[in-house]
Amino acid sequence: MFTTELATVSYIGATILFILSLGGLSNQQTALRGNLYGMIGMTIAVLATVFGPQVTGAGLPWIIGAMVLGGGIGLYAARTVQMTQMPELVALMHSMVGLAAMLVGFSTFIDPEASKGFVGAAKSIHEMEIYVGILIGAVTFSGSIIAFGKLSGRIGGNPLLLPGRHWLNLAGLLVVIWFGREFMNAHTIADGMVPLMVMTVIALLFGIHMVMAIGGADMPVVVSMLNSYSGWAAAATGFMLSNDLLIVTGALVGSSGAILSYIMCNAMNRSFISVIAGGFGTTSATPKPADGAAQPAGEVVPVNALETAELLREAKSVVIVPGYGMAVAQAQHTVFEITKFLREKGVNVRFGIHPVAGRMPGHMNVLLAEAKVPYDIVFEMDELNDDFPKTDVVMVIGANDIVNPAAQDDPTSPIAGMPVLEVWKAKTSIVMKRSMASGYAGVDNPLFYKDNNRMLFGDAKKMLDEVFIALKA
Repeated sequence: MFTTELATVSYIGATILFILSLGGLSNQQTALRGNLYGMIGMTIAVLATVFGPQVTGAGLPWIIGAMVLGGGIGLYAARTVQMTQMPELVALMHSMVGLAAMLVGFSTFIDPEASKGFVGAAKSIHEMEIYVGILIGAVTFSGSIIAFGKLSGRIGGNPLLLPGRHWLNLAGLLVVIWFGREFMNAHTIADGMVPLMVMTVIALLFGIHMVMAIGGADMPVVVSMLNSYSGWAAAATGFMLSNDLLIVTGALVGSSGAILSYIMCNAMNRSFISVIAGGFGTTSATPKPADGAAQPAGEVVPVNALETAELLREAKSVVIVPGYGMAVAQAQHTVFEITKFLREKGVNVRFGIHPVAGRMPGHMNVLLAEAKVPYDIVFEMDELNDDFPKTDVVMVIGANDIVNPAAQDDPTSPIAGMPVLEVWKAKTSIVMKRSMASGYAGVDNPLFYKDNNRMLFGDAKKMLDEVFIALKA
């Protein structure tokens, strides 16, 4: 069993490892080490808590049983979930953090032992921690469930825009504040349960309404935002349990998620408030252009796998831009084989990654790392945009909005001002898509009609296999 002093030292060590973990995750080359630090830190934290002085012998078997059950579920999910399902899995995990914060909040309020020793101002602060913790946990839980539904296709990507939705949110906030006052003034547990339950229902409805109002094109930001919420929920849980490690860990996750959300909003030229307000992005395949919007001009020029292979064979410089279509087709391994073949022939092959490519932050980087694409040829958008005029061939695999020139050329476009990969400046661009359907933002793409663009229609995995065979022939 851990003594109080040993548990404290263990928590400090775990905190340091968590900070090192976040530092390692900032770079592809050190990401594996960062994950290792995080796993070691979490193992130390769990052992110090389970075998610490706060856990009695009678409760230990229940805790170990829950850990075995939860660990088994996690291990099964890790072995069976496809990389394309990772965004919705992350959203589901965020919902579990929110649910845990809610349950801990209610149990802390109901348990007389948990509030023993709190008097006067300390008691008021403790009750406020419970109220805010349940509030954040409820919003995180319901919002994450809706995000899971949208990312997995169980809920449509179109934003649900209720009439007067901002006034509804404001009214809900005022009711939450009023019931918070009632909760703080309650003299018994029974009196406090009514305002607590009302607040919880409103918070759950707010989480649902908030994410339902956000369009599919903003889902990468939503995942990052919910990651931040889950961190603050964990921090609130730490305050309720007087656990310093949970407070620090939650603050690290919450702040890093908030910073990442800000970075991604900048990458989409959108403010965080506008994302929360919702309304951008649909799954419509035939969107109606805005009044006065520039109409795509030109003709679509389709190519086959053999012609694509010929263009790649003659190129000296190639840039590959992956998108969600590559993830759905699970074509990353074939992409690596083509990349390896071209590099052996002396072709300069690089990858261009947009910050919001895919359905979650770093989605494309994870897929390429899984396929063992070398880290040193994977570049961010800002590192590659100036090189496109000197590039012979750009292959866009299942991406749309992140390579849309309307973001720069059409001030009336919904994505106007959004930084994009300027693939149309290359000598030749090849866009791989199943059809001419618009992307997740529901915006048509003039790139398809440019004179130097070619369209390779079909399933990305099937077509890339044919390209690879033609390259080797």
